[in-house]
Amino acid sequence: MDQFLEGKGAIVTGGTRGIGRVIAESLLDAGASVAVCGRSKESVDAAVREMSSRGPVFGQACDVADHQSVDAFFQFSDDKLQGIDVLVNNAGIGKFRNVSDLTIEEWRSVIDTNLNGVFYCSRQALLRFKARGGGYVINISSLAGKNAFAGGAAYNASKFGLNRFSEAMMLDHRYDNVRVSYIMPGSVSTEFGSGSGADWKIQPSDIADIVLMLLRMPERTLVSRVEVRPTRPKR
Repeated sequence: MDQFLEGKGAIVTGGTRGIGRVIAESLLDAGASVAVCGRSKESVDAAVREMSSRGPVFGQACDVADHQSVDAFFQFSDDKLQGIDVLVNNAGIGKFRNVSDLTIEEWRSVIDTNLNGVFYCSRQALLRFKARGGGYVINISSLAGKNAFAGGAAYNASKFGLNRFSEAMMLDHRYDNVRVSYIMPGSVSTEFGSGSGADWKIQPSDIADIVLMLLRMPERTLVSRVEVRPTRPKR
C-alpha cells in the first residue's frame, strides 16, 4: 500500500475490534503511527500485540464517556506519537428498547459514549491540531442518525446529535485548516451489527477504505458526509 500517511499520527477510538480495528490497521498500512483505545486493558493489549507487525501502534484503556479518561489517553498519545494529525471517533454503543423500557442509566450511557465522548475527544484533538497547523476529524456515525427506527430512541438521538455536531465543528474550524467528515453506514458485518458473516452487509474494510479516501482528498476539497448502505439489503 502507498504509505501516504508516513510521518502522521492518528488516534482511533474503539480501535480494538470491529470497524475501528480495521480502520486502525488500514492507517498503519498507509504509514501512520496509530494510538487506539478500548474499554479494557486486556482487549487493548491484545489488539496492539496483533497489529504491531503492521507498524508503530500503541494503546491504552479509555472510556470515552469519561472526560478525565479521555484526557489521560490523549496525554499518553502525545508521548507515543510524533504528533496527532487524524482523529477517528469510532467508539460507540447501543441500547435498543422502547422509550418506556429504557432506563435512565441506559440513556445516559449511550449519549455519554456516542455524543459526549466525541466532543471530549474532538476537543482534545483540536487543541493539538492548532499546534500542528491543521488536522482531520472523521466521525463514524450511522444511517440511524438520519432514519429513526423503533427501539432506537437513544441510539437515534446520539447519532442525530453527532451529525449536527460534526457539521457545526466543521464550520467552526474550517479556517483553522481542520477538516471534519462523518460517515453514516447502514448494516455493517460486525458483532455490534447483530453478528458478522452476512454476505449482504457492508464490511468493516469498506468503511476503512472510505476513511483512506477522505484522507487522500486534496486539502482544498472536503467530503463532509458519506452515506453508505448495502447494495442489496436483506428483504
